[in-house]
This record gives sequence, structure tokens and C-alpha cells, in this order.
Amino acid sequence: MRERRKIVELWRRGKAAALVTLVRVEGSSYRRVGARLLVTADGEYAGSISGGCLEAEVVRKAQWLTRAGAVVERYSTLFDDTAEIPYGLGCGGTVDLLVEPTGTAEFGALMEALEASLRGEARRVVTWLPERGLPLRRVVGEESNGVDTESCFEEWIEAPQRLFVFGAGDDAQPMVQMAALLGWNVTVVDGRAQWARAERFPEAARVIAAESFDGLAGLSGQVAGLSIGHRDAAVVMTHSYEQDRVWLAGLLPRAPRYLGLLGARHRSALLVSETAAKLGWSVERACAGLFAPVGLDLGGDGAAAIALAVVAEIQACCEGKLGVSRRMTAEMVAEQIAKGGASRYLKTQCAL
Repeated sequence: MRERRKIVELWRRGKAAALVTLVRVEGSSYRRVGARLLVTADGEYAGSISGGCLEAEVVRKAQWLTRAGAVVERYSTLFDDTAEIPYGLGCGGTVDLLVEPTGTAEFGALMEALEASLRGEARRVVTWLPERGLPLRRVVGEESNGVDTESCFEEWIEAPQRLFVFGAGDDAQPMVQMAALLGWNVTVVDGRAQWARAERFPEAARVIAAESFDGLAGLSGQVAGLSIGHRDAAVVMTHSYEQDRVWLAGLLPRAPRYLGLLGARHRSALLVSETAAKLGWSVERACAGLFAPVGLDLGGDGAAAIALAVVAEIQACCEGKLGVSRRMTAEMVAEQIAKGGASRYLKTQCAL
């Protein structure tokens, strides 16, 4: 997503000369199909289509290749020490690159689709490749066009992943930074205006001081106002027991695809138990919609290590690659409460 933003920014500067898109892969490839590289007339570029072994050659030839229109170029990334240019350096596959000139209606439609996706509007793009004597054609829409995908390149251009971080403490800062590096759209929310300030989170798209809403009792109603949906991710990490409980009660019914709760097991167990009771849910149902303890078990200590573990778990969850999780179960909640640790925590903790 960060690459996409840079490509759109370079396009808007009016200097683009050619666009390169990875449309087919045989064997191994550093980048996935759909990776792009936008090239200017003076050799500047944004994006990438390999691990660095193809970019220089493609940037050098892009304008020459498109002198008569769009073309598909094949590059072998298998190591070959007899070749003039051993592109692969051991990557181990073959890639097809669509190289197209700018200034065409097809190019403009694609760039507008990329820009729309950054505003949160997903687009379906179907491109008929310039092969077998046929010219490049492209259709952009919001639904599947029902085309024969074997004869064209079809892609669904998603909007950036949205992450809502409830808590504006110092430990939220590296999490926002890492999420922004991935190109995610990050919103920071906190009930303490002295912490929820834009200058503390320059990488965030929005920083909201929930204190300006109708006090803590009205915070849960603001979750719906944030339009959090099933495709979003959220992490509750205010370090305030009362705030965490309110946000958790507002977030669980929204069913984001990732909802994490930061804190010790006994604290989280009590929060889940009380929130489930408030919602009229079973503890099993509440646990099923929650990642707690939050983050992958990567080891390490400190805010940066925790942020890495959480962002990695969100990435794995959203990509469908999540393996073993440390998520709580109803049995774990009952065990923690039975031990009395949760009760002792509630008596001694001080809500910020």
C-alpha cells in the first residue's frame, strides 16, 4: 500500500512515462502478481517488480519498449552465468511484465482506480493483454465483470488495511509507525486529550480525543461512528481498565476481523468476563472474537517488540496465514478468575 501511494503521488506530479505491471509468474518470484513500477522520463521511479534484479534494466528500457504501444516482456529469473544479464541472481522463476505507455485512456483509468482505492474505494480491474496481435484493453468497475480470466489479467484492488488503535500511550507510537510502514490507514483514539494529539502520531491518518465526545460513559457509542467493519483491525491498549472495558463492549459487536486486547491474562480474563455479561453474551462468544494475549509469541521486551508482535499477528490474520495463536478460551478465563488474580488486580489497579 505504501508503494501504491508513492506511485499515485508520482503520477500526480505529471512526469510519468511508462507503467510496468507484473502480470504472470512461473516458478518463484520475489513479488506477487499485481506489483507495479511507475517510471518517469528522467529515470525516476516508484514501486518495484522484483527484489532489485530487474528494476534497473526495466527502467532503462521502458520508454523504448513502449514506443509502439503496450507490450508484454518475459524475463527469466533463473540463474544463468552464460547470459548477458543474469537477472535472477537465484530467484528461480520466469515473470511476464506488462509495459504500457502513459497518456492513454487505459493508463488513466488504472491510475484513477489506484487513487480511489487509497480513499477506501475498492475497484475491479480487468486488462486484456497486448498479445497475439491484439491491443491492450482495460475495464474498471466495482463488481466482477464475469470475464474469462485465462485470457486476461484480472485484479481486485483493495483499499488499505484500516487499523484502529484505542490508546495513545507511548507504547502505541511504534505500533502506529510499523503499521504506517505497511501502508495501513491508522486511526488513534483515546479518552485523554493530553495524549491523543496529532503531533504524537504523525504517521496516523486520524488522532481522535474521545474526551471531546460525551464523556467516558458515551464512548462506546462512538465506535459505530467510526464505521468499524468486518474488514478492519482494532487493538485496545489504553492501560485504563475502565476505558478498555467500554471500548471492548463497543467493538465486540462490530466483529472486526482482528480485535486485540493488550494486558496480563488475569486482567484480560476479568475484562472479557465483565464485557460478556454486559453484552449478554457467553464468555465463549466473547473469546471467539478476541485476540488476547495480543500479538504473536515472538519473544523480546519493550514497546517496539510488542508492536512488532501485534502488527505481525494482524498481518497474518488479514492474509489468512495465522497459525498457532495464544488466544484465550472460556476455560482460561474461568481459571484466571478462580485463582483470584483477576480480583486482586481489580482491587489494586488505578484507572488512568
